[in-house]
Amino acid sequence: MAADNDNAQRCIYLADDDSDDREFFADALSEAAPDAVLEQAEDGMYLMDKLFALSSDELPDFIFLDINMPRKSGLECLEEIRSHSGRLKEVNVVMLSTSSDPDNVQKALDLGAAFYAVKPSSFEKLKSLLEDILGMNLILALEGNRKFLFK
Repeated sequence: MAADNDNAQRCIYLADDDSDDREFFADALSEAAPDAVLEQAEDGMYLMDKLFALSSDELPDFIFLDINMPRKSGLECLEEIRSHSGRLKEVNVVMLSTSSDPDNVQKALDLGAAFYAVKPSSFEKLKSLLEDILGMNLILALEGNRKFLFK
């Protein structure tokens, strides 16, 4: 995966059923990480279909998941990703949701999310959040130092 090499082009997947939120994310990512490649999915089912079609060399560096999506929720996707037998289970998964419900946060972390963030309300805050997340070594988060962020 490209996350092992900071000079490599990063591949980011985003699953969110709100097209405005996907566009907002894409614009912020293009400023936060201009070389990043973004793949988008309008729901969890579509995301999982895309992920399962990839070889282990093609896996994304980060997957950003909204919680509430039709057909398959972000939490269901997270559970499926973490229970996968291949390298997919090692991908950094970031929950990015409007929900700040402590039960959702805890469930996401229990299921193996590397990070949980409440969707920022402004472009600059989202850009800053993406810069912070993409600059972290989230492998450490997967080993027990998980984080939750309100922006």
